[in-house]
Amino acid sequence: MRYLKQKELDLASRYLFLSMAIAVIRQDRKHMEQGKFKIKEPYMEMFGKMELEARKERKELRQQMDQLKLQVVESGRNDSFTSFLFLAQGYEEKRNYFNPAIRKKVENILFELMKRSQQHAPHEHPQLETNGSGLQE
Repeated sequence: MRYLKQKELDLASRYLFLSMAIAVIRQDRKHMEQGKFKIKEPYMEMFGKMELEARKERKELRQQMDQLKLQVVESGRNDSFTSFLFLAQGYEEKRNYFNPAIRKKVENILFELMKRSQQHAPHEHPQLETNGSGLQE
């Protein structure tokens, strides 16, 4: 039986997958720092902006969830599925998500954050003029 309203489910789901995206960004930043990339700074800056965007949105979602007394917690996991318990107004609703579907949702959020982080900040490194040979004049 379904107890949660669609708005509550959408809000809690977005919060859940956004939290997972933040964890992925943090993990990838760590790999980037330890990796053998020639020039890390642009990527590190992008990850930082993505995390900032995600954390701002998650904070707003958390406030809305608190007002609605809405919670979501992981309740189980196996090789194929992860279960989450959605709690709202004294009701509980258990939902199972196929792990590859979770990955796809998180990936889509990462693409969205990547685009947003690039739109909100003007490039701090203006394109240098070149003489046609690729060398700065």
